[in-house]
Amino acid sequence: MNVRRITLNNYIRLNVAILCFGMSVLIATMSSAQQKSEQQPSAQQQSTKLQEIAQYLSLTPQQKDKILPILAAEAPKVREIKNDPSLSRMQRTQRIKAIHQQNDPQMKAILSPQQYQKLQAMRHKSISDAYH
Repeated sequence: MNVRRITLNNYIRLNVAILCFGMSVLIATMSSAQQKSEQQPSAQQQSTKLQEIAQYLSLTPQQKDKILPILAAEAPKVREIKNDPSLSRMQRTQRIKAIHQQNDPQMKAILSPQQYQKLQAMRHKSISDAYH
């Protein structure tokens, strides 16, 4: 009888341990999925952000047509770098600046000197805000 009780207790302990492990995996998975969804802005949020940038830079309709697609393509790349925990702060800054530098010739050709200066200030602020 005593052996049967020990066996039953061991069986219960094993099932409780498996259940706890399963719950912890489920919670970790849900947390990871939630973090990823929070990091990805909706299309509406991204559009609003691009419109705010266009307003800040005082873009003409022609400039908007040229600049906004460039910024829209740049945004997910920058966001991915900012959210990469394997990169050091210096690496993130360098990679984001490299992305900006790739688009700089196009931006300079489209924007006035004052608008370009505002864009540079905005980018610098965005990089520094991401790490404070």
